[in-house]
Amino acid sequence: MRASRLLQLLMLLQSRGRMTARELAAELEVSVRTVYRDVEALGSSGVPVYADRGPAGGYRLLDGYRTRLTGLTGEEAESLFLTGLPGPAAELGLGAVVAATQVKVLAALPPELRSRAGRVRERFHLDAPGWFRGAEGAPHLAAVADAVWRQRRVRIGYARWDGSAGERVVEPLGLVLKAGLWYLVARAGDLRTYRVSRVGECAPLDEVFERPAGFDLAEYWAAWSERFEERMCAMHVVVRMTPRGLRRARVLLSLAASRALEFVEPDGEWTTVRLPAESPEHALVELLKLGADVEVLEPADLRAHVIATVEALSATYTRPRES
Repeated sequence: MRASRLLQLLMLLQSRGRMTARELAAELEVSVRTVYRDVEALGSSGVPVYADRGPAGGYRLLDGYRTRLTGLTGEEAESLFLTGLPGPAAELGLGAVVAATQVKVLAALPPELRSRAGRVRERFHLDAPGWFRGAEGAPHLAAVADAVWRQRRVRIGYARWDGSAGERVVEPLGLVLKAGLWYLVARAGDLRTYRVSRVGECAPLDEVFERPAGFDLAEYWAAWSERFEERMCAMHVVVRMTPRGLRRARVLLSLAASRALEFVEPDGEWTTVRLPAESPEHALVELLKLGADVEVLEPADLRAHVIATVEALSATYTRPRES
């Protein structure tokens, strides 16, 4: 256990530079006194670690010192090659960089770990887009990613969901890949999320910006995603389904509706359930997929819309065909 902690301490200093004893203790989840003992142990084993005194002081390694990755476990070596994500990296213009990095890491590993890491590349593959949809084109993705990395403001042309377009200057904070789609999190007065495929032009500006203090991309995305799903399910409908309808609904309806049915069991010939929906129009299209295995009970206007649609379909299929 201690050997693993010593290696983790060494890697922290190697990757982050100067760190205080309190910062190391927080990262390693140990006491400051334990950090003192571990640093002393590293020094005794020949690792050139030393302390800078003063308010801005801390522990750091001698400039230029690097260690080989000989402390990895088999599982850790394997996991390195699950994080490469060659497809998304290539979209960001980093495909060659990722490949070169993997070659260097493999060269630094002992033979057994090198073999285990290689097997991961042979046997696991990430295909991010959903079924029946290819990866969405985002011609300005590399430029946006560069602006994120360099903390440069950019002027983008953006096509909104309703077809209108506009131009704005944003401060790009991060990129998120969700189900094969790239999203840009940026500050434009307040924090906003943009679909990168809708960026029609991207002009980097010679203006560096400061990132918001305490901003965490993963936390922002989790909160934004939750709000987005709530907005996308602005209404609920009450329906009853046959057992066959329940089975089909879990496959054919939207993800939100499928989740609502996840633990619903058939209750006789018909089972009444309450489902989320984006709008009456979306609900109509979704529920017609189930045919006679579903009946809309509420709201009344949706039920009337279904009846009118079914009557129109009946009229279409019962009138004589023109020869």
